[in-house]
Amino acid sequence: MSHAEAVENINPGPIKAVAATGASPLEIIVHAVIPQIVPEFISFSVYHWDINVRISTIIGFVGGGIGFLLNERLRTFSYHKARTAILAIVVSVSLLDFMSAEVRKRFT
Repeated sequence: MSHAEAVENINPGPIKAVAATGASPLEIIVHAVIPQIVPEFISFSVYHWDINVRISTIIGFVGGGIGFLLNERLRTFSYHKARTAILAIVVSVSLLDFMSAEVRKRFT
């Protein structure tokens, strides 16, 4: 779900309830809209951050970074060094996956 969809799909009930108290438009946004969209925004942002971390390894094959290091080790048949790079990638992605799942669980 994109950010725009998160805003479009908010529950109008809290907005009506806050408006019924005589709140200003800014107070309606702060107390009825933002609490409904923040969890979706955080979940969406963490999800894309997780994807970017995974893609960075692939991009690194051509541009540099750990993907480039892994490619170099494989081209020179240094499999014991390639194994270390693969282990670093797996550990990094696993930790980031766990952390992003925990953040998404906490905010949704």
